[in-house]
Amino acid sequence: MKLLHTMLRVGDLQRSIQFYTEVLGMKLLRQKDYPEGKFTNAFIGYGDESSASAIELTHNWDTHSYDLGNGFGHIAIEVDDVYTAADKIRAAGGTIIREAGPMNAGTTIVAFVEDPDGYQIELLAAKS
Repeated sequence: MKLLHTMLRVGDLQRSIQFYTEVLGMKLLRQKDYPEGKFTNAFIGYGDESSASAIELTHNWDTHSYDLGNGFGHIAIEVDDVYTAADKIRAAGGTIIREAGPMNAGTTIVAFVEDPDGYQIELLAAKS
């Protein structure tokens, strides 16, 4: 397993990209609009995602600001198989808060786990 990315919800995507790239020296790695879901994801980081973790900036088109309490989204972890990993986590006493299946407005298979403090962890299959 490896840490993939940490997701943050942002009210102004371009302002956030500018901060992370110009102020913190990261690179914009990729960006994609999801019109059906009314959101955009931008991935930023210091290195190629094949060898380094990234930050996912998510801009929900209808939301321009967040309370500090809900600005954090989730941590993502790469697993060999999302369905199997979710079953193993459940069997070990973990709480699955979203069963494995296609993501909203896409086809990527994901599942979400909740840690003891309520933080969300996304499980994603390794890209082949």
